[in-house]
Amino acid sequence: MPHSARRLLVVLITAVALTGCGGPGSQADCGLDGCTVTFQRSGAAEVSVLGVSARLVGVDAGAATIEVAGQTVVVPVGDQASAGGFTVGVEDLTDSEVVVRISGGGGS
Repeated sequence: MPHSARRLLVVLITAVALTGCGGPGSQADCGLDGCTVTFQRSGAAEVSVLGVSARLVGVDAGAATIEVAGQTVVVPVGDQASAGGFTVGVEDLTDSEVVVRISGGGGS
C-alpha cells in the first residue's frame, strides 16, 4: 500500500473513532481522552462508547445511577466513580438530561 494511502486510511479511522455517536435516548461526543454522554432522562437511555455499553439507570436526590461495562455506580453531580475499568463522572443533571463523562483508567 502506498504511503499516502496508508496516511489517508489512518486519518479516516481516527475521524470515525472521534465522531460523536449515540443510542436510544443519548448522544455521545468522544475524543482521545474519553467521551461526554448526554442521556435523556425520559425513556431508554443507552449508548456504546469506548468499546463498552453505558446506560442511565436512574436519578435520585442529585445523583445518577449509571451502568458502564456491566458495573453499576451511583455518582453525585460533580463527583466521579470507577466502573468496569473506567472513570465515570456526572457533570450536569437537569430535569430533562444527565451529562456524564466516561474515560479510561478508572480501575474496577
